[in-house]
Amino acid sequence: MKPLSLSLRLGLSVSMMGAALALIIMSLTYLALSLQLNLIAKNSLHGKIKQIEHSLNEDMDTNTQIKHPHDLQDIVLAHKNLNLSIYGVDPPTDNFIASEEISLPSYLLDIPATINTSFHSWTDEENTRYLTALKLVKLTDRKSVRVLLSLDRSEDKTLLTMSLKTALFSMPALLLLIGSGAWWITHRGLSPLIKFNKTASLITTRDLTHRISTDNLPQELSELAKTINFMLNRLNDGVQQLSQFSDDLSHELRSPISNLLGMAQVTLSRERPSEEYKTALECCIEELERVSRIVSDMLFLAQADHSASSIPFDYIFLEKEAVRVIDLFSIAAEEKQLHLNVDGAGIILGDRIMIQRAIYNLVSNAIEHSPTHSNVRLAIEARRNKVSLSVINSGEEIPAQHLPHLFERFYRVDQSRSRVEGGTGLGLAIVRSIMSLHGGTAEVSSTPEGTTNFSLNFPIVDR
Repeated sequence: MKPLSLSLRLGLSVSMMGAALALIIMSLTYLALSLQLNLIAKNSLHGKIKQIEHSLNEDMDTNTQIKHPHDLQDIVLAHKNLNLSIYGVDPPTDNFIASEEISLPSYLLDIPATINTSFHSWTDEENTRYLTALKLVKLTDRKSVRVLLSLDRSEDKTLLTMSLKTALFSMPALLLLIGSGAWWITHRGLSPLIKFNKTASLITTRDLTHRISTDNLPQELSELAKTINFMLNRLNDGVQQLSQFSDDLSHELRSPISNLLGMAQVTLSRERPSEEYKTALECCIEELERVSRIVSDMLFLAQADHSASSIPFDYIFLEKEAVRVIDLFSIAAEEKQLHLNVDGAGIILGDRIMIQRAIYNLVSNAIEHSPTHSNVRLAIEARRNKVSLSVINSGEEIPAQHLPHLFERFYRVDQSRSRVEGGTGLGLAIVRSIMSLHGGTAEVSSTPEGTTNFSLNFPIVDR
């Protein structure tokens, strides 16, 4: 079964709420009307009882009441729905004026009358509703009578019945109107989602440039559109980076694989002395070692890019790690007659192996590009908001246009020389990934005098 649309769901929900609300309002209206009619009936009877009481108090005694009952009947004569009955108190049926229109129920005669008016509802055999006011009234001769004034409430019942029928008959049309209005409002309110759907249908792995327009969007959908656009920007950056990386990786691997294939084909094209086979195998080993380094660096990059939440950090003394790295390069520096030294101290939080790898790559890069009889200095400085480790060496100036790209994967200032020297082009990219993992940054600067400074900036540690 196909799921209902969101606008239809909201429309049905609002219709159900509207139906419940309409029923509540109808019930409250019916109750309020019923109470109001009861109040009006009681006030009407109370007023007439007052008139009858006044006439009995001022102008009538027992004999007058018996001889001239029409004087009292005239009070209610103009009201066809009023009926008057007066009974004596002792005995209760003595000296009375009985209504000819209705027959009072016997239990009303047994109810004790008081000087305060009491009201009693009852229904006759024909199912006609009445409200009777009962009061004890004194005559001019100081005798008391029981006055019963009854009001026919058929019109009130008819009014209540008609109002209830009108509400019930109008309910379907009202619900239809509420449902249609709710559907139209929700459909119009959700119309911006069409933009989302249209944009989503245009997005592919080859084209992530489409964005959702935030013009005239409600605040909630505007925030959602901004979030989706931000997500698309990150996806686009990631896909572009992955695409570029794939291109660079295929380019980097194509060269050694082509060399291996060509060398093997040439070597096997004819019989050769064993020395030539040995030389060919040695060349193949060099190329294979280069491929192995690329794969190893790629695995390290993958680990650095996805290990932010899984690698525990420890307190690390940067000067100790820098000294350990320098010791590893002591022979290479001695062959090139370079002087390596470490200045300063600082404490950071991080992974020891990765920090050593970052320092190792920078020192290796500095030794490779430093002239003989020069210095490579590792300067550690703790500042207010960061701890920096700088690897400073002299040599040729790095052109300014290359500086922003040095930490990109497979980027080389001198393509031919790097390949000849066996570099993978991933060393500085690994440094940047390690620093990103540690919440820091990697920077580079180069002066016209040939001084190059690679800096690792770590966040300060509160101890």
